[in-house]
Amino acid sequence: METQYGIIKAEERSLLPSTDLLSVNHKGNKLIARYPAFGLGSYLENIDAMKQQHFYHSRECSNLLFTPATTSESISVASHKFAELAKPEILDIDGLQLGLIALASEGIFANPLDEQGEPTTDEEILKTRLNTCKNVHRIYLGANDFGFAPYETFKSGEQDSGDFAEGGLARLLEHTEERTAPKLKEISSKPNYPTGVEVVELNEFEFIWPVLRVSRLFSDWHTWGRFYLFGDNIDDYFWDGYAFGVSK
Repeated sequence: METQYGIIKAEERSLLPSTDLLSVNHKGNKLIARYPAFGLGSYLENIDAMKQQHFYHSRECSNLLFTPATTSESISVASHKFAELAKPEILDIDGLQLGLIALASEGIFANPLDEQGEPTTDEEILKTRLNTCKNVHRIYLGANDFGFAPYETFKSGEQDSGDFAEGGLARLLEHTEERTAPKLKEISSKPNYPTGVEVVELNEFEFIWPVLRVSRLFSDWHTWGRFYLFGDNIDDYFWDGYAFGVSK
């Protein structure tokens, strides 16, 4: 091929917005999350923002695309220096959207995805997935942070941090085989939340099962520092919040 001399025109490239990253330990492996979190919006809005935008961090991480964190991944990210980062910057302001849950007549499914990785409320699909799960202290834990906690394994309403962390819902969301969810216990501890925990009755007004929700954590200083766990509508614009995106 003939060598050409002269000006070599630069190739055009898109200028991506830059972002900081937060590296945390998640189940013994390194997990990378965008920091700050995506928001402020409904869960659907925050997920759409993840899917539509690429980011630049460094020469080694020059074209980053983030995917929605599972409930367990969100807890790992939030627990890193919680009192310095996630608490004052997210939970004390508008709350953290942990990830998807499906409320069913007998309990709660965490990270309810089908084989294509899409959210589902098809009870046949969800119950079939339970066949591949491990029964751990009365809850069921499977691959990709999928799991199920019967309602009788946890209680709603006001409670202390220890009771909350020992309940099936906390262990399900954190996807831990331990008898206590250690990260949620630390997050909801008395130094962070002097008046304890309240789990809002997630299935109180539901009549058609299952129904898709997003699990949400936030601080309520009207109750002098209480830690709340809600199950919000995924498109609820009234309860805007933040969601973590992770890079796989």
